[in-house]
Amino acid sequence: MNDKNMPAATIKNLSKNYGSFAALKDVNLTLPKGQIIGLLGPNGSGKTTLIKILTGLITNYRGDVQIDGQAIGASTKALVSYLPDRNYFADWMRAKDAIYLFSDMYRDFNASKSFQMLERLGLNSEQKIKSMSKGMIDKFQLCLVMSRDAHLYILDEPLGGVDPAARDFILDTVLKNYSEDSSVIISTHLISDVERIFDTVIFLKQGQVMLCDEIDALREKTHKSVDQLFREVFKC
Repeated sequence: MNDKNMPAATIKNLSKNYGSFAALKDVNLTLPKGQIIGLLGPNGSGKTTLIKILTGLITNYRGDVQIDGQAIGASTKALVSYLPDRNYFADWMRAKDAIYLFSDMYRDFNASKSFQMLERLGLNSEQKIKSMSKGMIDKFQLCLVMSRDAHLYILDEPLGGVDPAARDFILDTVLKNYSEDSSVIISTHLISDVERIFDTVIFLKQGQVMLCDEIDALREKTHKSVDQLFREVFKC
């Protein structure tokens, strides 16, 4: 049951090593519900590892991670709607085949909503996914992810292959399709394009949390945009 007072996710003393390399070092975070959260950092900062732990793709780590009060496992996979940064569909699939597959896989998936979003984004449900451009596939995968009634949406580089003209439309799609009982984590390098929809931002550097703050408080304290602050913190 979705308790409105329960954080979307809690992360306590989380560490993950790949051999001698520490991808995450004693990470502690509480992610509230009803927010869009920017997960930001340069390549190699630990963002992908954190995402894979939250989605249950990495299970051998130290620390405690919970989604909606439940330890990461089979039950939490049903609570998370995940947009990876790559295409994962079979070559034979048309867009509508993937929608029907999601309908079978997820109880919280709304197929009619997905078809409506597909149409608004100018995509054809009869088109084979392998014949779509990178930008079209990114839009389509977003339709699938945001058509679920999930507790936590995790979007990994959702605008990477999308032309600038479509970015605002996609961000508005995210805003309109999550509820106050859920949260959205967006990992992106296109900070200036996305920061207008963030409520909270997290900066990761070399596996550690450098900053976690609500966007309004951050701007009031620093008098800088998130993009400006990011460039300052991660200056080479």
